[in-house]
Amino acid sequence: MSELHDPVLRWYADHARELPWRGPGASPWRVMVSEFMLQQTPVARVVPVFEAWLETWPTPADLAAAPSGEAVRAWGRLGYPRRALRLHAAATAITEQHGGEVPDAYADLIALPGVGDYTASAIASFAFGHRHAVLDTNVRRVFARAVSGTEFPGTAVTRPERELAESLVPDEEPATWAIAVMELGALVCTAAAPRCGSCPVQDRCAWWAAGRPAYDGPPRRGQAWAGTDRQVRGRLMAVLRDEPGTVSAGRLEQAWAEPVQRERALASLVADGLVVRVGDRFALPD
Repeated sequence: MSELHDPVLRWYADHARELPWRGPGASPWRVMVSEFMLQQTPVARVVPVFEAWLETWPTPADLAAAPSGEAVRAWGRLGYPRRALRLHAAATAITEQHGGEVPDAYADLIALPGVGDYTASAIASFAFGHRHAVLDTNVRRVFARAVSGTEFPGTAVTRPERELAESLVPDEEPATWAIAVMELGALVCTAAAPRCGSCPVQDRCAWWAAGRPAYDGPPRRGQAWAGTDRQVRGRLMAVLRDEPGTVSAGRLEQAWAEPVQRERALASLVADGLVVRVGDRFALPD
């Protein structure tokens, strides 16, 4: 076993948050929905939408039977609403190809619409207890600091990084290890203000031992929002979600007055399948 295993697992046993997609009562579908919703979205924003979603669509078949536009509407303000369309498409594939049950094999999971390596690994690990390296942003940061001695990992997962993560997965309780490291990155080994004094592996952290050297890799891009096309898309989607039927172009003009950017954002929403034209009006997809 790695010298990291025991202290991280003991820390997790004492500090794990109670979340509705964890624990013995969490079905594979609940795990899958949470993984789609948690991409680039904080836990606090996800929980209420997650609970409402599972109440409305407790199984993949329930979601598959609903119009995709209703999935987009229920997504609310979580952001990146294409995730709602992809989750709906994945639920449809599960219903048609897997008898309505979320598959447990990585190969079957990654073949689903909207499911990439991270999501397939996370579902296989968290829902079924399989042995996989689950590399989200938090996990990558913990390993970069504790093992590699760098403040932040690179922009993309490298082969050596993946091999390191795979070598650290224990034979026993691999799923608990995956979620424990993720939780450590979310609560202690954070990006902006790591709480090194509360870290269970501070005494064996390569970054701490090196004096916490500042990151000197490629520039890390922040996510701008104000005035961007993303903000315009969000404003337009908010109008469409709040209207039960079609919406006029004039109503969308009230959401964003500048015509060039508004039309560009609207065209991108149509191209993404998030909005459909109905004559000279607009609506969420059927």
